[in-house]
Amino acid sequence: MLISRYSKPEFNPYGDNAPDDADALWEAPTAAGPLTASLSLPGSKSLTNRELVLSALADSPTLLRAPLHSRDSDLMVSALRQLGTTIDAVPGFGDYGDDLRITPGELLGSTTIDCGLAGTVMRFLPPVAGLALGPTTFDGDAGARRRPMSTTITSLRALGADINDDGRGALPFTVHGTGRLAGGEITIDASTSSQFVSGLLLSAARFENGLHLTHSGERLPSLPHIEMTIATLAGRGVTVESREPGEWVVAAGPISGAEVDIEPDLSNAAPFLAAALVAGGSVTVTGWPAHTTQVGANLAALLPLFGAEVTVDGDRLTVAAGGIRRGSAGSSGITGVTIDLSTGGELVPNLVALAALADGPSTITGIGHIRHHETDRLAALAAEINGLGGHVTELDDGLQIDPRPLHGGVWRTYDDHRMATTGAIIGLVVPGVEIENIGTTAKTLPQFASLWRGLVAESVL
Repeated sequence: MLISRYSKPEFNPYGDNAPDDADALWEAPTAAGPLTASLSLPGSKSLTNRELVLSALADSPTLLRAPLHSRDSDLMVSALRQLGTTIDAVPGFGDYGDDLRITPGELLGSTTIDCGLAGTVMRFLPPVAGLALGPTTFDGDAGARRRPMSTTITSLRALGADINDDGRGALPFTVHGTGRLAGGEITIDASTSSQFVSGLLLSAARFENGLHLTHSGERLPSLPHIEMTIATLAGRGVTVESREPGEWVVAAGPISGAEVDIEPDLSNAAPFLAAALVAGGSVTVTGWPAHTTQVGANLAALLPLFGAEVTVDGDRLTVAAGGIRRGSAGSSGITGVTIDLSTGGELVPNLVALAALADGPSTITGIGHIRHHETDRLAALAAEINGLGGHVTELDDGLQIDPRPLHGGVWRTYDDHRMATTGAIIGLVVPGVEIENIGTTAKTLPQFASLWRGLVAESVL
């Protein structure tokens, strides 16, 4: 068996994923044989940004231990500081940077917030800006201006906010905060993103009349993320009642400060765990929580569908696959699947990489909402895999993947971190895959390139 051993890289907020390397091509490392690797990962973006918002709205200071330090979390920290929150880095024991101490202050607008491509910033902070005094303008990257925001805008108007978007229903827009939001009863359609629900729930206890929120659409994607929001609120003393599916009630009241340990980002574990299926051998992720609301926890049940053996030993989750994988159609040892991933949209790109390398066809459905993520992920996945010789067909609500032998070539990322890691997975067994803008992975995992190189650096026959 081949062994890949590596030490954790020294912490660097952006690792070797230089944000200004958007035009450079990164040659994805190809594994010479099976892997034997173990690694820890930085904190969850979803948990870090939820806890940052709650900390800014709390009635006392908060300490976040082992938070994520990435572009998305940096954008959230910067935005909250602009709104009057004090956020200090303090020494901690995490492997990837300092802890954060958050001291809430009077919320003041009269600022412009850069959302980048962070959905959590553009959808979680407008309600906070409504509670601030003064105008707050929200804008972001070009891709962010294409993401749907009308639900956030119309719902806040119904709750008493004054918002000027010039009729766009998208960035940029300005929230004219008056220091208060009436809150009350509201119905929204959150079919395109669960973040519309989470954004309102996070601030709801600070609304004068709390919040009675009902979802009216036929489908509500990514329910685990709403469950995560409810759990983080419970940790701050805020109860969310759910009388019926798609209905949430939050009473007005205080939000407590807390000391919070941030879990590793389990969705960012996906490419590393998938690597064991693609290259063979085993990969272990340490710090795996026994109980979590993270959607990445579903990997323990999803990867066996593709042929993996998954074991858990304490806080260590290991994915193993036998033999030497080469990824060619009919000989990879990866099983084709038919699955609904409506609850785990952020896992789709990396799992589609497995499907493209499988021995049989796959159909993945329930994922129409990921057309509205950092890019249209269905179209992007189809275009890039087909560009390497694959055969992927877009469905109304998913993808049909019929594996073909793949060849090298340029893999475009569309400024989407999950597209970048998907290309890296394919590159493990397809020589010559060159990834455009690997730096986009700094969105949630700045150390990706270093960790990925380490994963395969010592693999030999």
